[in-house]
Amino acid sequence: MTDERRTDPEAKRRPATPQELKALSHPLRVRIVRLCGDRELTNKQLADRLGVDPGTAYYHVRQLVDAGFLEPAEVRTGETGALEKPYRSTGRTWWLSVPLEDLDLSEGFAPVDAFQQELAEAGPDSIATYARFSLHLSPEDVAELDRRIVAVIDEFVETDAERRHLPAHGGLFLLHRTEPAHGATGGTAPAGD
Repeated sequence: MTDERRTDPEAKRRPATPQELKALSHPLRVRIVRLCGDRELTNKQLADRLGVDPGTAYYHVRQLVDAGFLEPAEVRTGETGALEKPYRSTGRTWWLSVPLEDLDLSEGFAPVDAFQQELAEAGPDSIATYARFSLHLSPEDVAELDRRIVAVIDEFVETDAERRHLPAHGGLFLLHRTEPAHGATGGTAPAGD
């Protein structure tokens, strides 16, 4: 697997380009990237797993390939003897930072929507742990909390290849104000795989 989050120890967070932002703006594409990070999948396998037609899956796969988030894997022979063309994640989404002020959140936030869909599909028994909290934080406190949590997650991401034999776990770190902000601007969100 050429997943750069595992093969490039020098990989660092960087701002997402407009093309990358557009590619990650749909929950289905966020889910495709995650699924292809777990294993190489064809358009048909993605369509079946996500409950969409193969043409829809192909459209979203092409968007992700064009943005550099998916790449073709080696052609293989499927169960019926037909040749299959699978895709795999490049891992590049993990290292992107997305300035929240660059996002149009009026119709939702694709990573949150994708997470909710995945959690609903996996069911409540899939939850390994959670922490709910309410904190009073300055903008500097928010930045420090984000930095520290992302640093811990990055440590696990960098060594994930050593644990590929174990069950995969997904998660989402999202910090929100509990009341509407008046004129406040958002921070930066890691795109994540």
